[in-house]
Amino acid sequence: MPEPDPRLFFLLQRAAHRLRTVADRRCAAAAGVSTAQLGALLAVRDEPGLTQRGLARTLGLRESAVTALVARLTRAGLVTRRSHPHEHRAVVLELTGDGAAALRAAQPEIDRFNAELRALLGDDGFMRTAVTMRDLAHWDPAD
Repeated sequence: MPEPDPRLFFLLQRAAHRLRTVADRRCAAAAGVSTAQLGALLAVRDEPGLTQRGLARTLGLRESAVTALVARLTRAGLVTRRSHPHEHRAVVLELTGDGAAALRAAQPEIDRFNAELRALLGDDGFMRTAVTMRDLAHWDPAD
């Protein structure tokens, strides 16, 4: 087996780009949403009462980026915004019926994509990679 490329950061970027490109194309064809939109819809579904600020935290994005993302989802009729019951400046996000339908439409592609990655990496490699990616996603170099 060849020695791994010491430029791990660049390999991670290249892999992320490849995965995102393929997944975006498939999700758009199946459900009319991008992977970024899909991630937001999943978070809104999984965390009732989620605010835009909370969504930014969950997705690891700046609040300004989430504001634009939520605006696109709202225009598409996939989420609604309502005032937070206790924080006058906060907005609570809710999944619409169309948003739930988009998630259902995307699910077979998500399953197929994961099955292809599992076949490529093997069961053990798939699980190790998932754990490693989760750890990297939550890594705080200040710790």
